[in-house]
Amino acid sequence: MKTKKAMFLAGLLAFGLGCGYSKPATTPAVAGTMPNITALAPNSMAAGSASFVLTVNGANFNSNAAINWNGAAQGTTHVSANQLTATIPAASIATAGTVSVTATNPGTAGGLYGGGTSPETSNSMTFTIN
Repeated sequence: MKTKKAMFLAGLLAFGLGCGYSKPATTPAVAGTMPNITALAPNSMAAGSASFVLTVNGANFNSNAAINWNGAAQGTTHVSANQLTATIPAASIATAGTVSVTATNPGTAGGLYGGGTSPETSNSMTFTIN
């Protein structure tokens, strides 16, 4: 009888291991909403000017979108889905040149099995420092 129990348990164990176990499938993030910049106001400033408010006009700005000044996210105010503003410090326009301005809609976290959305960054517009 003990031999039959041992054989049964060994068979059950072998069957269980043979079936394997895998983690639940995860869903990859999907593309988020792509913002689009159509205009900057102002689009230029004199080198050495004081800080100023940059207005970014466009479309598809999420409520938590950020204006990026030369790749660095700025403290951004969401005015509407078509407009964002940020105060650009005087140190950022101290010398003549050009700056790339973009807007990013951050991604959203997924649930237990993944999902969510990926962050999306807009087209780039050039700001000129004279």
